[in-house]
Amino acid sequence: MEALMYVFNIIIAVYLFMDAKKHDKNPWLWGILGLLFSFITLGIYWIITGRKLLGWLILIAYIVWIILGFIGVVAVGMFDALN
Repeated sequence: MEALMYVFNIIIAVYLFMDAKKHDKNPWLWGILGLLFSFITLGIYWIITGRKLLGWLILIAYIVWIILGFIGVVAVGMFDALN
């Protein structure tokens, strides 16, 4: 599963690098940010470049995913502490 996230990060970074040139943005900056922060960077990039609906959907979905992950970790930790 972790390897899949690395693949997503690389795909997002390459996409942002290539697309940033079309929108007169710094391709290196967006490529590096995409490699480090993946879906958050993709959502922000799409919002900035005018694809607001898709950008907000990606950004909100990823934030919800992170929050659910934290809730899951806390729930598992509490369950283990009770046993």
